[in-house]
Amino acid sequence: MSSLDKTVAFIGLGVMGYPMALNLRKGLDSSYTLLVCDVVPDAISRFQKDAEGKGPVEVIKSGHEAVQRSAMTVTMLPDSAAVKKVYLDPSNGIIAGAEAAAKKDGKKRIIMECGTIETATILEVAKATNESSVASSLTFVDAPVSGGPMGAQDGTLTFMVGTNNKDVFPTVQDTLAHMGKKEAVFLCGDVGAGTAFKVINNYLSAITSLAASEALNIGSKMGLDVKLLTDVINVSGGQCWVTSKSNPVPGIQANVPSSRDYEGGFRIELCAKVLKMGSDLAEMVGARTILDKPTLEAFAEAKGDSRYAGKDARVVYKWLNESERK
Repeated sequence: MSSLDKTVAFIGLGVMGYPMALNLRKGLDSSYTLLVCDVVPDAISRFQKDAEGKGPVEVIKSGHEAVQRSAMTVTMLPDSAAVKKVYLDPSNGIIAGAEAAAKKDGKKRIIMECGTIETATILEVAKATNESSVASSLTFVDAPVSGGPMGAQDGTLTFMVGTNNKDVFPTVQDTLAHMGKKEAVFLCGDVGAGTAFKVINNYLSAITSLAASEALNIGSKMGLDVKLLTDVINVSGGQCWVTSKSNPVPGIQANVPSSRDYEGGFRIELCAKVLKMGSDLAEMVGARTILDKPTLEAFAEAKGDSRYAGKDARVVYKWLNESERK
């Protein structure tokens, strides 16, 4: 069994978590052991096969076990319910496991959630960590990511880090750099700040996805060369990440979701969810907004149609293109 300092745990091998964990295993040298945990047995078996020859991988059953055996536990969980279960469960949760471990070794540990989770839940976990019997040796970090499934696969994710213990940031940055670029791991402030940065970024990204799709659909309906239109936009004032990195029009760019029937990207349901989180955050802080409500309505209509449900969010272009003007 590897030492605590040479062990990293990763919980959550979903669409994003799976390639993130694989890149983490590739980035760590062979003296490190990676512990993996997921509720889907097939994800575990696939991961073991894909990670073969890249360094030691061991399967664990819970967050409780993960934190006892590792100095760093990274989670990539889908929603607040999963976060509460993995971190706060009194029997199998991460915090309970850290308390059990402290009785044996008393060593310092870092626990880090990288999903886009409601701020209230992140703060609840932070509060539980601070009120635990191991508050002095346990640091909770929120580090949501940006870059989507393609960024997770390519190892080019951006991480937005929030922690009350700034001393751990270099360690956190070194770990996250295996899954993204080191210069794209940002210390955003205290716990919750990382999530706020991510939500605001996704708020803009979601609205831009619809705006870019509307613009390119106008060009398509007019019979313009949409590839040329994209090229012009990308060296002009309309340039944005959507037009340049994940164009919504099929065939304009290779290896993006729109050219794969909108598969393998940031699902429209998740895009709508994070846009709603941004809208709720704006309401909470008293910031006036205009574009969130109509964009949410557009996403709701598109994802309510079986032709577009479950697809990458840029499928709003196809939805617009195939819809009658009202």
